[in-house]
Amino acid sequence: MTTQELPFAHGAVPPLTARLRSTPEDFVVEEILGYDADGSGEHALLWVEKRGANTDWLARELAKFAGVPPLAVGYAGLKDRNAVTRQTFSVQLAGKPDPDWSAFPHAEATVLAATRHGRKLKRGALRGNRFVLTLREVQGERELAEQTLAAIAARGVPNYFGEQRFGREGGNLAQARAMFAGRRVDRDKRGFLLSAARSQIFNSVLAARVERGAWDAPLDGEIWSLAGSRSWFGPEPYTEALAQRLASGDIHPSGPLWGQGEPPTAGEAGVLEREVAAAHADLAEGIAAARMDQERRPLRLLPKDLRWRWLADDALELSFELPAGAYATVVARELAVTVGA
Repeated sequence: MTTQELPFAHGAVPPLTARLRSTPEDFVVEEILGYDADGSGEHALLWVEKRGANTDWLARELAKFAGVPPLAVGYAGLKDRNAVTRQTFSVQLAGKPDPDWSAFPHAEATVLAATRHGRKLKRGALRGNRFVLTLREVQGERELAEQTLAAIAARGVPNYFGEQRFGREGGNLAQARAMFAGRRVDRDKRGFLLSAARSQIFNSVLAARVERGAWDAPLDGEIWSLAGSRSWFGPEPYTEALAQRLASGDIHPSGPLWGQGEPPTAGEAGVLEREVAAAHADLAEGIAAARMDQERRPLRLLPKDLRWRWLADDALELSFELPAGAYATVVARELAVTVGA
């Protein structure tokens, strides 16, 4: 099941059609680290704006410009290429002065600020991202779109993994299956393929729960994810206290990031997850053979500070904040069938 085919939470089909990413400026991402630089240390912490550029490419070019090996550069997360993104990079300059960052020689990127920090920036070390998306060539019922936006603001959306996780035309899944069948792959690529396989199982579980109306409500045997962390707990009886925590956004129902052994769910939730894993047995067995542990991911995604405004009759701007690991495109897909995404 491709991400376009996944079931929707707020209606059988989205109320709008639109074009997304007519230009990179229509998809703006700003990283939120959640902490400030130390102000001293051997790492330069750079706040960089890039347009139409690949994160890995930019990291290599920063290393080249600073005269350090590529491993001396760190960043918290990969950002969309066809977008305007602002994110932080760290560059280890042990015993070296800062180069003139304003002279960085690529039009695709500008170093907006630089300060010193004591540690290398590690992957995943961010709180979230702010997004500003502009939908163009919008068609559909404006009143129904407003109702859908209000529903998204109130209830959130299913926390699917987006198309980016699966590669062009889902190619990462085909490569993962080939890897599990014995094809050798580079160590770096292996991680991407394992992630794609886990994401497919998670999306399939979430799709089944959307169809049951249980993506933002518990099933018997539920495991709960704590908002803002990778921690989880359960199963335990569903109480009024848990219901209040669910309503406030403190906890979310969760789905499996598949691994070795049995998932921690019980009851109806456990049966569903095992059935989905059995339907993707080649992926589940390959992930387990790679000795990955069972982990959990929230099924519900609550955009923070969701706002919208009509720039014209056929142009709609959305802005919101998401936690790390969540996809802006899965918010937009509930509102509009998009092309160019």
